[in-house]
Amino acid sequence: MGTAAAESFLKQAREVQEDELSRFAARVAAQLQGPEPGPEAADCLQRLHLVLAASKSPRQLDAQLMELLQAVLCSPKCPEQIQLLCAAVLREMSPCDGLHLSCHRIHDTRLLSLVSSVLLAQGEEKAEVSAVGQRILKALEGRLPEGQSSRYLLPILSNVISLSPEALTEEQTNVVSKKMADWLRYASTQQGVAQPSGGFFSNPRARQPGPVTEVDGAIATDFFTVLSLGQHYTEDQWLNMQTFSMLRKWLLCYGGKEMNTPSSGDKSETDRSVMSVVPTSSASSRLLPPKERLREKAFEYCQRLIEQSNRQALKKADGDLQKACLTEAVTIMDIICKQDSSYVYRAASFLKILHGRISGDATYARALLPIAQFFLNHGEMAAVDSDAIYNHLFTDIPAQLFHNSSLAFEFILFCKDNSQLFAETSSIFRQSFPNLFKFLAWNSPPLIAEFVDILPFLLDAGTAIEIFHLLLDLPCLTAALDVQMRSSSLPSSERAACDPAVKPAACLEAFRSPLHRSAFQYLLRVESVSEDFQERLIPLRQLLGSLASSPRVTQCADTVPVLLELFFSVVAEFADASLINQLVVLVLQRSDQLYEIPAFKDDVHRVLSSQLVMLCKLRPALIVELSRELLEFSGTVSNIQNKEPIFTHVVWAIGEYMSVSYDKRCTVEQINRFFETLEAVLFEVTQVRPQASIPNYAPRAITVLMTALTKLAARSQDLIPRVSLFLSKMRTFVQSPAVTSVYCEEDREEILTRATELMNLLKMPSVAQFVFTPSVDVARTRFQKEVNDTLPSALRIVTRLLEPAPGFVPG
Repeated sequence: MGTAAAESFLKQAREVQEDELSRFAARVAAQLQGPEPGPEAADCLQRLHLVLAASKSPRQLDAQLMELLQAVLCSPKCPEQIQLLCAAVLREMSPCDGLHLSCHRIHDTRLLSLVSSVLLAQGEEKAEVSAVGQRILKALEGRLPEGQSSRYLLPILSNVISLSPEALTEEQTNVVSKKMADWLRYASTQQGVAQPSGGFFSNPRARQPGPVTEVDGAIATDFFTVLSLGQHYTEDQWLNMQTFSMLRKWLLCYGGKEMNTPSSGDKSETDRSVMSVVPTSSASSRLLPPKERLREKAFEYCQRLIEQSNRQALKKADGDLQKACLTEAVTIMDIICKQDSSYVYRAASFLKILHGRISGDATYARALLPIAQFFLNHGEMAAVDSDAIYNHLFTDIPAQLFHNSSLAFEFILFCKDNSQLFAETSSIFRQSFPNLFKFLAWNSPPLIAEFVDILPFLLDAGTAIEIFHLLLDLPCLTAALDVQMRSSSLPSSERAACDPAVKPAACLEAFRSPLHRSAFQYLLRVESVSEDFQERLIPLRQLLGSLASSPRVTQCADTVPVLLELFFSVVAEFADASLINQLVVLVLQRSDQLYEIPAFKDDVHRVLSSQLVMLCKLRPALIVELSRELLEFSGTVSNIQNKEPIFTHVVWAIGEYMSVSYDKRCTVEQINRFFETLEAVLFEVTQVRPQASIPNYAPRAITVLMTALTKLAARSQDLIPRVSLFLSKMRTFVQSPAVTSVYCEEDREEILTRATELMNLLKMPSVAQFVFTPSVDVARTRFQKEVNDTLPSALRIVTRLLEPAPGFVPG
């Protein structure tokens, strides 16, 4: 079945009902009951497998078909294709009832592989996995009959150690390690013999195998590797390739577990280092313990692969394979060096040369990650300065390949796994955060989980401010990257710089314009810079506004609130007074300097408002120290509508913390100045103009303004008559026709109720002073915290005590 046909059928399969599945299964059963299942049976099995694979929930087949599938699978006369499809259907049914397969009496290695794959698919039952593992090892340990092949068994062994590494004993791992070392090093360098077609002109003597070749066509003079080429492969060559494919997993599971024999225990580190540096002869190599010998042969194999990768005449398909093998080889060398440090000196110089050779080619980017990992793990022992390697990795790769989604995931996962190590050993990681965020800007939200883990390691007192700006500009960065990519794809004749005297009207023109070049360069910078470019970004945000509806930009914008909350929670752990004050000022400034996506702005305002309160609680003295900035912000009436969450929380913080209880520098003059500013704002908000429409200000903003004024008046009691008079006029405000046309009854009731409660509280100045102005001794006690947290309840209690009759409201 072709790819297009398979996709079409897969779409239809999702809608298959249980009764249709039963009828289809009956057709499969009828085909399998024939004398010898043929092409039609294969087609039915393939379709059944697709139906089961497309099902979102597990489906069960009837008992008769289950028996037939198992019988046909184990039939020695059944065609290989039919057996493969039967095994695939049984695996798709897993876990299933009615399975009675066993691998104990099977001697055919291909059938043993198929049956074992079905048994392992049933789940992770340790006993079942162990039983399969023991049977596979028994087959590998013995001499196989004529015509049987071990290469069917290695993939199953790989699955066994993935599911249950403890299924193998120390003795068994030594046996397999010995075989793997031989398969890696001593596979034939002659090509395999082609199977004769059986035709009249078939002449085996005329088809003698030639030597395998290198990737550039030269005859291979050394040992066989996965990069060696031939038209046909021998049995040991297949085992060589399969061994390499499972080598990393095997070394991680068993490579570091050495037997405690006297000979290995008495060997000094120096002796082992000398042995590893000096090439060992084949005879002396065989005297090594199996795991040490496997490490030695694996190391030689990886060196050979890296040497082969230097061949230049590569077709694209071969080049992709070569780069994948190169990446795997470097990873395996790193594992070997972790398990035996005597290999570090050989590997370090070798990989340093390799890095110099491939670092200029962006297509080798994946191979640079394990090289960097090696030097992170072993650079200090090898006495190698690794900064050049890290600098290239974090500078060039993200800037050039941020759009490669698979590389982006691998790169960020590499950063996540090594964040702690980088933070302790190199400043390059932290300084390169603008480049790392390009991966997130282009590939969010898939990378958000990894960035949540990375962000704390990028933050310190030196990077916090710049990262704060970058988080707010993250969707703008996505748009800039989009423009950069589109510009680079233009013909060279169209990439010329625009006339600086002409104001650009579109993004691509702005990217080439000298007027905006510095702003684009700052936004697309590769490392942290100390210069502040925020003012220059304001016009650039407006120009990039045409991309605000792009799906990639909006997806990026959705990740910002999560990262902002994490940012503040991390910064709160180390921020000093200066940094906290800077952040508060920036929250006020950047609240109206955001990329024009309405939902994004609302979400950011919500997060910034809550985090502003957190910073004020962390350091209440900032209200006095930043009084000029806070007065300017809270005195701007338009902020109530444009930035209501932030405005409301700023006003709350002023009312809460502008007190001598929190800062002895707080004076009556400062309290009066804040009072007059907030009073003017509330007057403007509640002013009823007969022929003017009333702006729909949030009721919460009005109630918070009234509460803040009352708190300030309680601390400067000369102000109590002024605020009481103001509160007494709120009834007139909420009952005016202009207001009733804008606010619903519930909102009007909320405003009026709070005005009544506050005015009643002010009738008892000493109570108001205690509630709103705690003494220094009780300002931070649990009692006072509870009073503040339950203020609305306290106000209602006071109101009930003072009201002479239900429904009385001062007019």
